[in-house]
Amino acid sequence: MKRSLLGLGVVAAALLFASTAFAGGVNLRWDRCFGEGSGAANKAFACASNGGSNTLVCSFILDNALPQVTGNELVIDVLTQQPTLPAWWDFKNVGACRQTALGMNVVANGADVVCVDWAQGGSTGGIGAYSTEIGSIDPSLSAAHRRIKIALAVPQSGIQDLVATTEYFSANVLITNVKSTGLGSCAGCTEPMCIVLNSIKCTTPSGPNDVFIGTASAAGSNIVTWQGAGPNCQAVPVRNQTWGQVKALYR
Repeated sequence: MKRSLLGLGVVAAALLFASTAFAGGVNLRWDRCFGEGSGAANKAFACASNGGSNTLVCSFILDNALPQVTGNELVIDVLTQQPTLPAWWDFKNVGACRQTALGMNVVANGADVVCVDWAQGGSTGGIGAYSTEIGSIDPSLSAAHRRIKIALAVPQSGIQDLVATTEYFSANVLITNVKSTGLGSCAGCTEPMCIVLNSIKCTTPSGPNDVFIGTASAAGSNIVTWQGAGPNCQAVPVRNQTWGQVKALYR
């Protein structure tokens, strides 16, 4: 059956996430950091051009100061309301329709006044996986889901001491518009999608001191949509679930 997450997303977010903008947590918005206030929760694209790209901006806030930060490890989940992932969203893997359409960079927006580049321009990294790994997401969603894993690091000379309650820019995820229209285009560009920044781990030279951030800093601040209507997930096929299982969609 289909159950709408348009409503469930709101309730689950309210149960899970703090309501204070500067509480520790992760944030995801189109184009700008969450704290800048101008980032979009939804991206609407007419799919009439093969040029240009769309930028997902990932950021985080620490509850407590963390010295000697060496890197970030990000996990992002992509979900469709259809039984299987649309070809337009099939990246990276051999035979994928848009194999080269997913990328990332660590270039912070120079106009940001709230969001601070945690690495001060010194991090490098890449996408380590775009896979069917589902984590704690309901196994019935496996064909409709992909998980992005990104790792970033700084050299020893670039290790940073981070403070609490500051929003830190982590990385941009880039989705190009190639093969959106015309001959050879990939189906599914117009399909509504839900994208969730599941977690960011701040790594240190000592593993036990690493900090895992797995909630949003504000209700729904780690969720964006593609071709949707507002900051909440569109209809996604799920089983009859307990609230614990529904909340697992966001972990």
